Amino acid sequence: MSTATALRAGLCAALVLALGMGFGRFAFTGLYPQMLGDGLLDLSSGALAASANYAGYLLGALLLARAQAHQAAHLCRLALLGTLLGLAAMALPAPAWLAIAVRFGAGLCSALAMVGASLWLLQAQAQPQGASLLFSGVGAGILLSAELIAAGQRAALGSAANWLLLAGVGALLTALAWPALKAAPAQASADRHSSASAPAPSALGPSRLLLIYALAGFGYIVTATYLPLLLRDALGTLDPLQAWALFGLGAAPSCFLWQRLQRRLGTRRALAANLALQALGVVLPALASGPLAGLGSAVLVGGTFMGSVTIAMPAARQVAAQVRFNMLAAMTAAYGIGQIAGPLLCGLLLQRSAGFAPALLVAGAALLLAALSCQRRLGAPSGAGVRAGHG
Repeated sequence: MSTATALRAGLCAALVLALGMGFGRFAFTGLYPQMLGDGLLDLSSGALAASANYAGYLLGALLLARAQAHQAAHLCRLALLGTLLGLAAMALPAPAWLAIAVRFGAGLCSALAMVGASLWLLQAQAQPQGASLLFSGVGAGILLSAELIAAGQRAALGSAANWLLLAGVGALLTALAWPALKAAPAQASADRHSSASAPAPSALGPSRLLLIYALAGFGYIVTATYLPLLLRDALGTLDPLQAWALFGLGAAPSCFLWQRLQRRLGTRRALAANLALQALGVVLPALASGPLAGLGSAVLVGGTFMGSVTIAMPAARQVAAQVRFNMLAAMTAAYGIGQIAGPLLCGLLLQRSAGFAPALLVAGAALLLAALSCQRRLGAPSGAGVRAGHG
């Protein structure tokens, strides 16, 4: 595959994640405070909508457990169309239960996007080296959607009009991605190439990867769900949406940085460093108040959470032959389980405290546990596993 063709494939997959994840999944974070202000949701129904989204994500991952690479383009198309419908449906003047149902559907489409785009680029198009470009689409989508919402609010648009704005721009992204999804699979020839050039299998086995990934999903999700609401009174005259945009701005280029560090340090060390730094970003607003702590949290968590994905998903692909199920779908499901548990625990802790600090501390502890789980077992021979740069 030529460099230009590989770049086109990577950009197409990134667009699928920009819409399916950046818009379909995370735009709700930016619009949630405005929906509260418009009286369309309250804290209780908003928490249910967030949890429903994560439940849909988990269900989608479970349904895709047997998905094959030749189905990937079809999954991507379903994700794009379903996400557009979900964005438009959020603009309907309807009771809160409809928003909860739509967010469930959006979660399902996000799983289709994550699994479909990963399968399409990493396996059907045989471009594992394009993982950083693929996953940078999530951060780019968060950044673009946040700036669109901010522009809509400056233009005095209500939350419903902002959802329609996102749907309109999402249609443009779909039109850009759609033609490239017709590319013929390159799997037959690429498998021979990847077997010769791929790094040695990850020192992290399937079970350990799934555990770490579930903890990562649990750890980051409180910040990713509530950041604008969390910082609403901490940033002075600065719009909290700009902190959310900063979150996305950090996420997009971080994928390239963490892929480079993974190649240099190995999967274990790079993932441990990523998760430890992410833990610091999560707990920062609980340890200090003010705009610097809030913006620091946005940069640290935004700059690491997609890095976790960039390191872990290709590592999962390397050990996929050791299991009888679709490892990429199983990883997505593990992440989804963590993301469901995070907001539910946050809701319980909010009922018992006056702020987000306890939930952030628990989330940070989960990320530290995940970082520690990246280490080799005590007593393992010094030569066991894979050397740095290959694991």
